[in-house]
Amino acid sequence: MRNNSKLTSTEKAKEKAFLVGYSFRKATNFKEELLELKRLAESANLEVVGQDAQVVKDISPGTLLGTGKVEEIAEKVEALGVDVVIVDTNLTGSQARNLSNIFGVKVIDRMGLILDIFALRAVSAEGKLQVELAQLKYSIPRLSSLQDTDGRFGGGVGMRGPGETKLELNRRSIDRRMKKLLEDLETVKNKRKINQKQRQLGNKKQVAIVGYTNAGKSTLLNLITKAGIYADDKLFATLDTTSRHVFLSPEVQIVLTDTVGFIKKLPHDLVEAFASTLEEAAMADLILHVVDVSNSNFKEHIETVNQTLKKIGAEGVPQIVVYNKCDVLEPALPMIALKENEVLISAKNNKGIDTLKEKIIEALTK
Repeated sequence: MRNNSKLTSTEKAKEKAFLVGYSFRKATNFKEELLELKRLAESANLEVVGQDAQVVKDISPGTLLGTGKVEEIAEKVEALGVDVVIVDTNLTGSQARNLSNIFGVKVIDRMGLILDIFALRAVSAEGKLQVELAQLKYSIPRLSSLQDTDGRFGGGVGMRGPGETKLELNRRSIDRRMKKLLEDLETVKNKRKINQKQRQLGNKKQVAIVGYTNAGKSTLLNLITKAGIYADDKLFATLDTTSRHVFLSPEVQIVLTDTVGFIKKLPHDLVEAFASTLEEAAMADLILHVVDVSNSNFKEHIETVNQTLKKIGAEGVPQIVVYNKCDVLEPALPMIALKENEVLISAKNNKGIDTLKEKIIEALTK
């Protein structure tokens, strides 16, 4: 007998997002800026359905964008059936609320989007503590805005908390919770220091992998250590640090640690919240700075990572710059003139890894 019943998908429909670029600089490359914002949105499981951008001379205090641009975006938002507008800069609570009222949908800024991704990706207890602390710090100056929209848009991006915990929109409760989070993170930090000292007593060199998000850090860790760590072609696919013991030679044993990825305009509160994790880089004997050389903005990414390393006090740690994804480079592109502390690899295709290991041994035995 023929069954005519239709199968119903249980997969939840993705929220539709509209991206808005914003800058004071006329020379801003909105194409590249919005491409990264699009990748961030997709990492938050959003469907990007449109985008717009504006270079402004003067800030409009209430809406950030000019009146004409706001009206133009409002028309596009309505026509495209948008659920959330994401602005590629930091908004004040009143600006987010005013724009939300005009557009009739949720409005979040770049930091809110990154925090949302972190809330989705945090796995370990420490990672969840760090994300929740950053979210609470972010929410304090935006309480009235969040309270006005709470429940109005049915949750989703910008409303997600660490794990299953819903953010409590009360200043006194937030202050109490932040105090408890800081105490818990201090306990974790002390345990980490004890572990670091134990590793140092074991005569093993500490090597930290750092880099712009999605540069291939976890893939490289997996390749060298056979760790089987989750790696995906998404921004901030992994947040939690992972350390593995590796024998590079009979004489050289290392502890190789993967760290959270960096990104342009990384919010200060996130750097501060993940300070204990990022200490792995500051305490290392050697840093492997992984760079996605197939990305046209790889030089800017290098600068972003170096600036962040400076913020956490790791600028003085010796580096090997690991130019990854060389397999993606077109043959017509000029090869990079490598310096002594640089190496070209493809972690995906296991190319150049032996050379990298040799450089690590050389750097640690000088």
